[in-house]
Amino acid sequence: MKTIRELYRIGTGPSSSHTMGPRKAAEQFLARHPEASSFEVTLYGSLAATGKGHMTDVAILDVLQPHAPVEIIWKPQVFLPFHPNGMTFRSYAEGGRQTDEWTVFSVGGGALAEEGKPEGSSPDIYDMNTMTQILSWSERTGRSFWEYVEQCEGKEIWEYLAEVWQTMRAAVVRGLDAEGVLPGPLNLRRKASAYYIKAKGFRDSLRSRGLVFSYALAVSEENASGGKIVTAPTCGACGVVPAVLYHLQTSREFTDARMLRALATAGLVGNIVKHNASISGAEAGCQAEVGVACSMASAAASQLFGGSAAQIEYSAEMGLEHHLGMTCDPVCGMVQIPCIERNAYAAARALDANIYSAFTDGHHRVSFDRVVEVMKQTGHDLPSLYKETSEGGLAKNYRQMD
Repeated sequence: MKTIRELYRIGTGPSSSHTMGPRKAAEQFLARHPEASSFEVTLYGSLAATGKGHMTDVAILDVLQPHAPVEIIWKPQVFLPFHPNGMTFRSYAEGGRQTDEWTVFSVGGGALAEEGKPEGSSPDIYDMNTMTQILSWSERTGRSFWEYVEQCEGKEIWEYLAEVWQTMRAAVVRGLDAEGVLPGPLNLRRKASAYYIKAKGFRDSLRSRGLVFSYALAVSEENASGGKIVTAPTCGACGVVPAVLYHLQTSREFTDARMLRALATAGLVGNIVKHNASISGAEAGCQAEVGVACSMASAAASQLFGGSAAQIEYSAEMGLEHHLGMTCDPVCGMVQIPCIERNAYAAARALDANIYSAFTDGHHRVSFDRVVEVMKQTGHDLPSLYKETSEGGLAKNYRQMD
């Protein structure tokens, strides 16, 4: 597995696969051909189907257009074999002579892949790639999941995770203070501030749940408005982990050091899914985004509350298992409906998964690795209209009501 730095990417929304990935691809292609007199970019499959709602064209044009004219071609019905988020960049010299062509794929979480090979030359730094292996190592050595992260990443990972945590917290605070309408044709009002104020009026469990909702809404609304967030594991699911961790730190007064260890554990869980299945909504549906985010947050919460390695694994397993089959059907191709609301619900479910696992000894029949396998197969079996194309599900029904 790669470094968790590639899972926790700091950037701007609204979509890691449809905004961050294409922007990075455009930057790389421009670096190769700064002399080009014009560019042509063809978007395929999911990138073309929901690219305008996800601001894919804006991300590409922001990079290329200041240097040369750009033509964007949309082909939503064409799905390249390797991944639904395909794009082809072409550069031209004076007179219209093509100088280069590059096909690349945005595979989720802001990462790129070319011809089936991961982007760049970053090495695999984890020698164990499944939860079963890592759980066995933990029980054999007596060490925690976060200690395995430190062992593989080196102590310098804590400095990076400190920046990640600072960015997550800042997104919560900004989102709680912001009001108004989110950008786009849906005219969706921000809700985080109102939820936060209302939650303060309740007592005990209702207040706790309302605050978690408000924190998840805050980050997700920041993402939808193009604010600075952290992929965890994606932009579309970026509100779940920060909401759970922010709530637990503010209500339980956990130290920053313990929060970073929880982030490391969450990152390890997300990394396992990314390596063995997918974190791309266009490839496997929303189960791969919000489901994985819930799994990460569930493991982090269990870590904070002193769960054993087996209980942490069980918490992570439930967080993902109970999102199996969730479709990715963004209304109007925007990361707003139902994405924002799903982040809030998943954050609450992550806390429930931690409580449930805490009542057990951690032993159960269906392993986390088995659920990851099932999630991958389920994503493969889902029709394309339920994988970030906005052609089915809630997206289709919304258009019919209009």
